[in-house]
Amino acid sequence: MNLSDPSNWKGKLSNFRQLGGIETSILDNGAGRGTRIAWINTGTGLRFKVVLDRGMDILDAFHNEFSLSWISNAGHVAAQPFSNQGIDWLRTFGGGLFTTCGISSMGPPNEDESGSRGLHGNYSNTPAELISVKQPDIYSGNLDFEIAGIIRETTTFGPSLELKRTISGTIGEAAIHIKDEVTNRGNSPAPHMVLYHINCGWPLINEGTRIVWQGEIQSKDADASISSFNREHKFTRCAAPLEAHAAFGEDVAFINPKADKNDQVTCGYMNDELELGLSISFSKKQMPWLINWQHWGKNEYVTALEPATNPPIGQAAARENGSLIFLNPGVSRKYEIKLEVVRGAKVKEFKM
Repeated sequence: MNLSDPSNWKGKLSNFRQLGGIETSILDNGAGRGTRIAWINTGTGLRFKVVLDRGMDILDAFHNEFSLSWISNAGHVAAQPFSNQGIDWLRTFGGGLFTTCGISSMGPPNEDESGSRGLHGNYSNTPAELISVKQPDIYSGNLDFEIAGIIRETTTFGPSLELKRTISGTIGEAAIHIKDEVTNRGNSPAPHMVLYHINCGWPLINEGTRIVWQGEIQSKDADASISSFNREHKFTRCAAPLEAHAAFGEDVAFINPKADKNDQVTCGYMNDELELGLSISFSKKQMPWLINWQHWGKNEYVTALEPATNPPIGQAAARENGSLIFLNPGVSRKYEIKLEVVRGAKVKEFKM
């Protein structure tokens, strides 16, 4: 049924929640106890959970009966702002459909004359200040929804970055629009890096699921570190669980993606058997890199496509090779990502 056509439901509803919308609540059990969340229902079978206290990242995501995201053993963990040394970040990493790394450093722990930084930065352990919620309106026929918040990464005498995040969509469309605006609120130039971990798991991700992208690829390390599976498939297929991926085993590719004439990069995961896919699109100018992380561990089975400003090499290495972005006081950068569910015959047609 086409929900965007009001003639299908006009005069038949008392409350917009029969179509979908945003519902906020607080978790009351487990490691995430006390965490603010927002469940969003698009009215199409796509529903997802925004974790307000973890930078407004997205954890659970479903389309009808199918999970789209990978959830780690940790799952929901309340924000721990001082999990910023070494690889402490992994202790609080819940996985999830959309996890933000940065926004001043991302990649491995690193240290230089400017200080020391842990794995993937502080962002995902920082609560948001919620500033607005817009619900669909069945009376005016405006079925757009939106939730917005501000996340600050700041220290006295040091860099002060502010990220405004807006997550939006329209009832009747199986799509998530994420818009970030990062602004330097300090009085001196601030280093800036960002990477978006889009983590997908079973059943969308299964043996044979296609990883679709266009561009030039390089391995994270020497070619000798790449599994025989990716020597054959070149980061275009999902594997069965691999013994070689136990513990820290992984394959990682740094991709220079190809954009269309409108500067858009499109990539995604396509499960031909389920006729289910997830399309990811973003601006090449905003994020010139795409990372593919594969971790086919038994009971820890996940892959991620990751739009990024830089490869995940850490702030120190980016400073050294000259690729580190510096935002002057008052200057902003914008990032936009669209996640869209693909169904039916369109899945097999989704090729680059």
